[in-house]
Amino acid sequence: MAKGSYTTGQILDWMGYFSRMMEVSPEKIKLLDICGKIKNVIPLVETHKRIIIFADEMHEDLFYEFWEAGFGEYDMWYGVGIKEEGQVRHVKIKEVINRKITAPTVIFILNENTRESYRIGMRNDMFSKGPIKYVGNEIRAVIMSLLGVDSQDTICLVDAESIAIEAAFVAGDGTIICVENDNGAKETMEDNVRQFGVHNVTIIPDLDKESMDSIPVPRLSFIVANKHLEEDIARLLKKNPKMQFVIYTLELDILSGIKGLFEKYGISNMEVIQISVSKTDKNSVFVAQPSPWLITGEVV
Repeated sequence: MAKGSYTTGQILDWMGYFSRMMEVSPEKIKLLDICGKIKNVIPLVETHKRIIIFADEMHEDLFYEFWEAGFGEYDMWYGVGIKEEGQVRHVKIKEVINRKITAPTVIFILNENTRESYRIGMRNDMFSKGPIKYVGNEIRAVIMSLLGVDSQDTICLVDAESIAIEAAFVAGDGTIICVENDNGAKETMEDNVRQFGVHNVTIIPDLDKESMDSIPVPRLSFIVANKHLEEDIARLLKKNPKMQFVIYTLELDILSGIKGLFEKYGISNMEVIQISVSKTDKNSVFVAQPSPWLITGEVV
């Protein structure tokens, strides 16, 4: 057994212990083993009423990270060591923010008031402020539907900051690659990664060969189109000749040229969707949001 890890039997023993203590079926408890691994812990705590976390010294500041994420009032039980031997302590998370994890530790967090649901179409005011102009949350929900992200997916996102965060929640065991060549956007993206506690996001400055060599092969790319669209498509196809694409644009001249680009690079099954959203303002007047085109295609 690797240092700081738990066997399957020990994990099941702890699951049984907390199930009996809380008088709840094990199926109502989320299980997360992060020993020796980088996982998205914060989003899972936010969206589960009961969660057991198996952690080790690789995550020494985990209690502080919980407090920083706003979990200070949550009830937490934790025990240091592999086996339960009466040493489990019950605290509020805010009481142990200065305690480091220096040995295998089992953590049970209870938050009966949380909603166990995926937050699709998150409000823009939840994201870090910066030079980025975020797409409307209703439009983002449609984009997420088109992407069809799964838990182990690898997706490349070009200038798509808020999409990256939502995709990172879904692809908890995958990789979200963000291409950010603007320093201000890159810093804002880094702020969002820290704020939401997503550890499966990789930020690269461009799609040059050196950057592309450093990332896993993405299944799909989402591109906020600009004048470099053809160059982006060509470089992404070198990484994955069977790439799937979703392209976002507000510009008619870019839209009109995409059919030719797709034909040139052998991208088929092209579909175009335009999304229009209007919302009432404080004066009950309907105000139209920008209406983007979303273009999908794939190499088959």
